[in-house]
Amino acid sequence: MPESSKPVYLKLRDLIASAIIDGTYDEGAMLPSVRAFAAQQGANPLTVAKAYQQFQLDGLVEVQRGVGMFVARGAAAKLLQSERDAFLLREWPTLRRRIERLGISPAALLAEQA
Repeated sequence: MPESSKPVYLKLRDLIASAIIDGTYDEGAMLPSVRAFAAQQGANPLTVAKAYQQFQLDGLVEVQRGVGMFVARGAAAKLLQSERDAFLLREWPTLRRRIERLGISPAALLAEQA
């Protein structure tokens, strides 16, 4: 799904997921409140709540009533695996075909990273 056609709550979910994977929000860390994150992103609080709810349903956050949402133990590893699986399933086949069509060798790709 192209980024521009993604629903806003999924874009927000991706932002939070990236922050968990890269350690901005470590395991046990409290996520910003729905209102704070909505204000920061210029989004509707109901949309942010929908993104947060998805994390809760996936077991990636724990809710402490009256306190907030906290990153669950193992959330970063689960998200990283999920992101890898999604990349290999959805994005890699298209990239691979384009690389082959352009005649770019694996060695040339690796040399570009150096």
